[in-house]
Order: sequence, then structure tokens, then C-alpha cells
Amino acid sequence: MLRLLRSRFGLALALCADLALYASGPGPYDYTAESFQAALAAQERFTDRWLALDGVVGTAIGVDGAGHAVLKVYLTAAGAAALPRWVGVEVVTEVTGPFLAIPSDDGGDADPKRGFERPVPIGVSTGHPNVSAGTVGARVTDGTRTFALSNNHVVAASNGGSEGDPLLQPGTADGGRNPDDAIGTLFDFEPLHFCGTVGCELNRIDAAIAHTTPDQLGNATPEGGYGTPRARTVEANLGLEVQKYGRTTGLTVGRVTGIHATIDVGYRNGAARFEEQIVISGDGFSAGGDSGSLIVTKGILLADRRPVGLLFAGARGSTLANPIDLVLERFGVRIYGN
Repeated sequence: MLRLLRSRFGLALALCADLALYASGPGPYDYTAESFQAALAAQERFTDRWLALDGVVGTAIGVDGAGHAVLKVYLTAAGAAALPRWVGVEVVTEVTGPFLAIPSDDGGDADPKRGFERPVPIGVSTGHPNVSAGTVGARVTDGTRTFALSNNHVVAASNGGSEGDPLLQPGTADGGRNPDDAIGTLFDFEPLHFCGTVGCELNRIDAAIAHTTPDQLGNATPEGGYGTPRARTVEANLGLEVQKYGRTTGLTVGRVTGIHATIDVGYRNGAARFEEQIVISGDGFSAGGDSGSLIVTKGILLADRRPVGLLFAGARGSTLANPIDLVLERFGVRIYGN
């Protein structure tokens, strides 16, 4: 009976946490179901056509602050493309510049960039030996084995890595060297599909895992970070306040301003098109080298530190993330959290 009560109490707390995240009452990020469906329909109809225009880098569903969903269009510069103002819903343009998924090329001695005693924290410098430096996002497990989670372009060198390649901490831009600084080996990655002459095959995640051990990798950020992520994930919702700890910018806070995004992202290998992505706004939320960071909620009690996304690209004032559930489902793992 006591076990049952504890189980029901835990479920009640989890439900309260969900309500705390989403049931804050009317506000600037509310929208009607009808306008959301209209925005989705318009996005499906126009995205491919608009992405073929010079200066358009993506679309997403956003809000207008007055209770309606809108179709957001991301541009490289103001006036870069002539677009209608209304396509069944309002069209709102936002100048972001190009979205880029590029690891850092700079060195430095800021805390997340240095080498750490083992087990190393999450949120710090890491990378394949052929990559400058990104961020180790989280420790994950399939119930038996332990893995480090980050991006394909950080851990698998944008499809260039092979199973068994070392994962370094810190990354090479921060002084990491193989084999002395290896904390694991490449285990699996989702291949990236780059745009070609006949079009763009869609991607949903930029992610990879490296086999490691709890002796090599911890499950909390360094001191001054958000701590240990929760094991239970949450879906991104417009207006959701989030935080991350990454190799370059450390602990930062932002807000989800776009969902269901289709974005063209620049890599050193070329451009890749992603669908179903999360857009987070906030100046300074991320920079080169933060790729691979785990994005979690910023709230109170059980509504805090819930995994939302895996950071993989950025633009001017905007950050792009894969929905974390897509990533975890791909590898059959869960976040090792509390």
C-alpha cells in the first residue's frame, strides 16, 4: 500500500510539473487551435517554394502575441525575399542570417573548455579527433551500457567517423589529444543528408553517441551550471523558458519561439535541410562550440531541468535544436538523470 501511495504521489507531482510548464494562463504565447492548424497547412504548402528563393533559410510556427499562430519565415537579411503578408495566416519575417552547424575553432581557458578529471561533467568541451570542439550534451543509457550524447558533426565528424573512433575531452581546439584524453569511442550516429543538385533529402536529427563508462563521464554540469538533468523529457511548446550549459557560452537562458521548423543549415560539407525542429531565441544563448549541448527547461521543482532538445546550430539571436525525444528514440536510450 505504501509503495502504491508513493507511486501515485510521484505521478501527481509529475502532472503538476507539466501544468507548471504549460498552464500559466493567457499570455503572449497563446494561440487558437484553428490558427495553429492554418499555420501548419500554410507551412506545408509554401515552405519548399520559399526555400528555393535566395535569402530564405527556413520557416516555423510562431505566435503574434494576440492569440494567433503565425507562419514565421527566417531571412538572411531584411527584404531578402518578396513574400506575401497573408496566406490564410499572417506571415512574419525574422532576420537571422544563415543557420550554421560549425564547431568552434578557437581555444581558450574558460572553464567548459578545459580538461576535467574523470568522470568529466556534461556540458564541456569534446569532439572527434578530426573536429575542433563541441559539447558533450548528456550521459545516456540503454539500460545496460553507458553513452555520451552529442551531435554527429561533433562526435562523428559529419559522417566522416567510424565505429570505434575516440571521443576526446577536451576537444582538439582546447588541447585534447588522442589517446591520452579519450573518454569513449564512437558507437552510432544518424547520417547527415546534404543537399545536392536534385534537391534536399530531409533530416530530423544531428546526433551521435559514443560508448563510455560512468568512470569516464558524469551526469551533471560543472559547478555554476544547471546541475543534473531530469530523466523525464518534455515536448517544446511556444514560450517555454529553457536553459543550457555549453562549451563556449556556459549557462544561458532562452525561450522557444518557433516549433515545427524546417530550416536549411550550413555545414562545412554543404547545406542540409532539417524538419520538425525547435527554434530558441535569446542573444548569447549559444555560439560556435556549444553544438551538442542538452537544452532543458528552466522552472521550479519537477518542472525544472526537463530535457527538451539537442542543440546543433545557430544564427543571429536564434538557436536550433532537435527535439530530444526524436534523438533518444533513434538510439534506444534515455537520459541518465534524476
